[in-house]
Amino acid sequence: MKNAKILIAEDNDLSRENLAELLSLCGYDVKAVGDGKEAMDALLEQRFNLIITDLKMPNVDGLELLKFAKETNPDNIVIMITGYGTVNTAVDAMKLGAFDYITKPLRDDLVKLTVARALSFASLKEENVVLKDHLKDKHDFGKMIGYSDCMKKVFDTISRVSSSDSTILIHGESGTGKELVARAIHFNSDRKNQPLIPVNCGAIPEELLESELFGHEKGAFTGAIRTKIGRFELAQGGTIFLDEIGDMSPALQVKLLRVIQERDFERIGGVKTISVDVRIIAATNQNLEKAVIEKKFREDLFYRINVIPVHLPPLRERDKDIEILAHHFLKRFNQLSKKNIARISPEAIHCIMRYPWPGNVRELENLMEMLVVMKEKGDIELSDLPPKLLNYTNAELSNSHMDLPSEGINFNEMVSRFEKDLLLQALRKSRGVKNRAAKLLQLNRTTLVEKLKRFNLHEGDSAWGNDA
Repeated sequence: MKNAKILIAEDNDLSRENLAELLSLCGYDVKAVGDGKEAMDALLEQRFNLIITDLKMPNVDGLELLKFAKETNPDNIVIMITGYGTVNTAVDAMKLGAFDYITKPLRDDLVKLTVARALSFASLKEENVVLKDHLKDKHDFGKMIGYSDCMKKVFDTISRVSSSDSTILIHGESGTGKELVARAIHFNSDRKNQPLIPVNCGAIPEELLESELFGHEKGAFTGAIRTKIGRFELAQGGTIFLDEIGDMSPALQVKLLRVIQERDFERIGGVKTISVDVRIIAATNQNLEKAVIEKKFREDLFYRINVIPVHLPPLRERDKDIEILAHHFLKRFNQLSKKNIARISPEAIHCIMRYPWPGNVRELENLMEMLVVMKEKGDIELSDLPPKLLNYTNAELSNSHMDLPSEGINFNEMVSRFEKDLLLQALRKSRGVKNRAAKLLQLNRTTLVEKLKRFNLHEGDSAWGNDA
């Protein structure tokens, strides 16, 4: 948790100063006081993410401070510091709600690890509160989870378009959950009591897809021993979801265009025209605009299905969602596997957060299933993660490290080169969207634009890496 506010209550001046310095160097915002009474006053003035208190203090001791902190705010996280002879009292403090305790003499590595665990726990509690508030919203988005800004836009779009009958095109990488979006739209629409019929256009052979969509009459072709009702008929009154529509052959694209325009069709080998009332939701992981230019997808069909476009962001652009999704899958697979894996260690979460997830949410889900199944007991640790995650993190760390050569370097030149590289990475990850790139770098958009001008970076440059 970046810039976390930590309150330290310790009556020993040297111990207090050393602990405050250690945690400040870790990037935390630290306030250190000399007794429990001062700590109580501080808690009344502002909110802290974590409270670290010595057990034995004059005036107000650690147990009294713990009780006061919990009465003030039950969500306050408290770590106790105790000497060897008072460990039993520290254990009693945990029964009263303390998160953990550290014994003296304090070890820097143990302090940092315990603080990181406590803040990770606090962050998860906050995220769960946000998530629960989000799910209390009047719209039900099924299994979709996310509270990052880009997912909030997706949820907002779903709530806006569900009540209409407009054709929708969902575009996003494989594994991002396009079918979940289609289901959310359908089950929040007036058609929710009618069928939702999915068709994976990329998984069905071309020679069979037409029959799957429109059906066929008995004897229409060799092997047609009985009449078959197609998916459009099955979806009557409801919604048909055409997944991976970009894989559809040109001949079928023509027939689909007619159904969208006329709302009727004939089965293969049939003469009777069948009228249908269905809403069409399509999805693709391809760039259909590019496919239109390359004459691989019909332009008129593209504009017919792209009435309301919905962009589903890849997981690497949903930094805030990765940890909560990992814990969500942990809970689910715990239940399915009848396991009790309590948590994911901060080190493992850090590694999971750094990985770019080319397979998106589906890849993360598969990882968590594997980890729960393979883990017999205890927490999921860094050593439990597969090599590809560990290797990626190690490679990143290696790339970020540079040994100073004996002949020296041009400091300003190296800093500028590093800054330019970060800008280009952000632009590529955001597909050239400056607002999104600025958020990735935690910069104001105006600051980002000024830096782009300084490095003479313009849209369309080969270094930009995207034509967006």
